Amino acid sequence: MKNLLCHKKLCLVLDLDHTLLNFTLLIEMTSEEEYLKIQTDSLQDVSKGSLLMLDFMEMMTKLRPFVCTFLKEASEMFEMYIYTMGDRPYALEMAKLLDPQREYFSSRVISRDDSTHKHQKGLDVVLGQESVALILDDMENVVWPKHKENLILMKIYHFFASSCHRYGFSCKSLFKLKTDELETDEALTTVLKVLKQVHKMFFYELEETLVDRDVRKVIKLIKNEVLKGCMLVFSLVYPTRFQADNHNLWKLAEDLGATCSTELDPSVTHVISTDAGTEKSLWAVKHMKFLVHPRWIEAANYM
Repeated sequence: MKNLLCHKKLCLVLDLDHTLLNFTLLIEMTSEEEYLKIQTDSLQDVSKGSLLMLDFMEMMTKLRPFVCTFLKEASEMFEMYIYTMGDRPYALEMAKLLDPQREYFSSRVISRDDSTHKHQKGLDVVLGQESVALILDDMENVVWPKHKENLILMKIYHFFASSCHRYGFSCKSLFKLKTDELETDEALTTVLKVLKQVHKMFFYELEETLVDRDVRKVIKLIKNEVLKGCMLVFSLVYPTRFQADNHNLWKLAEDLGATCSTELDPSVTHVISTDAGTEKSLWAVKHMKFLVHPRWIEAANYM
C-alpha cells in the first residue's frame, strides 16, 4: 500500500472477455465468420493488429479497439491485474496478447483457479486494500456481489456471434452488423477519461490524509454528477403494484444523482417509458420534457 501510494498509483482489476477482448472457439464460428480466418493478424507483433488466431487453443480472439493505448496510459496511474473466470492457460495466453513485453501485468494474472469463491471474483486475491482498488468488468451482481462499490460496469463487447449466444443475449454481433467500436468514442476511450478523473480526485482533491482516502468514495462522487439536476418519472417500466423505489432502474438513477418521483409536476425533466402513447409520455411531449427509453439510464451509467 505504501509503495503504491508513494508512486501515486491505485490498483486496477481488469476483466478479459467482453471487456478488453472477445473470443470465439473455431468450431463455434458461423459460416459468415469463416471469412475471418484469412484476415487474421500476426501474433509476432500484436500492436499492429487486433484479430488473432490461436490454432493451438482452437480459438480466435478480437482485441477491443483502443485497448493498446488504454493499457499504456492506464499503466501510468495504476498497478494492473487481469482477473478472468476463464482457466489459467486461457488467462496467461490472453495476457501474452495484451502485454507481450510483460510491462503492464507482470505476474498479476488471476484466473478462476485462483478465486477463493466458486463462480465469483473477490478482491481478497489482489494485493492492496479495497480502498485503492478499481474494477472494470461487464458483470456486476453475479460476479462481484461483494465489491459493487469498487466496480465500473463496462459495456459488453460482442464481436463474435458465439459471444452473444453463450450468455443468452438476443443481440446481433458487431461482425454481423458489419461494424466495430470506434477508437475515438467508445467504451475504453470513455472509461479511460473516468479513470483519469478518479485518479486525479483521489490524489489531489480529497481532504483526508492519503492513507485514509477511499476510491469508492470517489466513484460515488463522480457517479452522482451524471444525472444531477434531473427529475425522473417512470411510465410502464415496472408493474403498477411494484414498490417503485425498489426497482433496479430507480436505484440506478438515484446512484447517478437523479431524483425520482411517481407524480408529474413542472419540476419533472424526463419521463422514462417503453411506450410513447401512455398518459405520462403524452404529457412529456406536450410540456416539452425529455421522453426517453429506460435504456437511456443504462447508457448514462456506461458513459
